[in-house]
Amino acid sequence: MAPLREWLSGARSLPRRADLDEVEVRYVRFLAPPRPTSYASWGRWAARPLGRALSALEASWPFDLVHAHYAVPAGDAVLRWRCATGRAVPLVVSVHGGDLSYVAARSDSGRAVAARVLRSAQAVIVNSELTKSGVEALTGELDRLEVVHLGADVVPGEPAKHEHPTLVTVATLEPRKNQERVIGALVALRERHPQLRYVIVGQGPDRERLEQLASRLDVIDRVTFVGEVSHERALAEMARCHLHVMPSRDEPFGVAHVEAMAAGLPAIAGAGTGAQDIAAVGEGIVLVGPGDDTAIARAIDRLISDPTRRNELGAAARETVRHHFTWELCGARTAAIYRELAAAR
Repeated sequence: MAPLREWLSGARSLPRRADLDEVEVRYVRFLAPPRPTSYASWGRWAARPLGRALSALEASWPFDLVHAHYAVPAGDAVLRWRCATGRAVPLVVSVHGGDLSYVAARSDSGRAVAARVLRSAQAVIVNSELTKSGVEALTGELDRLEVVHLGADVVPGEPAKHEHPTLVTVATLEPRKNQERVIGALVALRERHPQLRYVIVGQGPDRERLEQLASRLDVIDRVTFVGEVSHERALAEMARCHLHVMPSRDEPFGVAHVEAMAAGLPAIAGAGTGAQDIAAVGEGIVLVGPGDDTAIARAIDRLISDPTRRNELGAAARETVRHHFTWELCGARTAAIYRELAAAR
């Protein structure tokens, strides 16, 4: 019973309401089986409580459409509510990557659920051309499939920097993010850059292994594990550093790169990932083979060794974000989809 008591205690601690950017948010709680073996079915578990919440909201504030972030469980739950009530309200689904890399990849049932939801949506929004290709491979041709890039707020001025040149990665600590390659680069560059530091912001299942790796390679004194912090603190920690390095093996887009670039940090990202969309429209990001230790170390070395070039690339990074990856652009493109769907009802 102890695990159940712990779960219930954690559930009670979750807020029921919050205000985010002056928008009221109401959280819908639901009970579901353990995630690893049952996540594809969570839409069924969430459907009833979410349906009650949607019906109550519609009674007092008739809405034009529902936008679900992720096909599973949110999109699946909305479809079940529409089926149960006979509602014809349009459904928009945003695919951020997890529907493809986790839900559809883990089981045939997960693949079937994700595909069914995306085919049933009136519009599907993806965060990169890479994610778009993944959705098309899963569903075939869709009536409305659009890339809408996520954004960041451009940070004015020059935040105070760490005394020593410092790399940073803001990401979940998991193998695909490749923090271990950055730790390896510290070793490779030890003689050329003995003062080089590395800040890792985030938490995840790979933390213990990464700590052990840094200790075994004798660079633990130059690696700081910040852990999980608020978004505001993560951005502040990032801004104090000199390079954002996240050569991921698998990255649907890479909003952390955009946030770093918005603060004037050049970014080093994995080639063949969604970060290609960033590199395609402007400067400020360098793509390297995520499995190429030499290329990763060389890219870091070039920018750490040349502060002038690094600063120029950081300024260019800000302009890339300003012109292509702001929240205003993201919101405008999303709102245009809303208006078209609402007008077509």
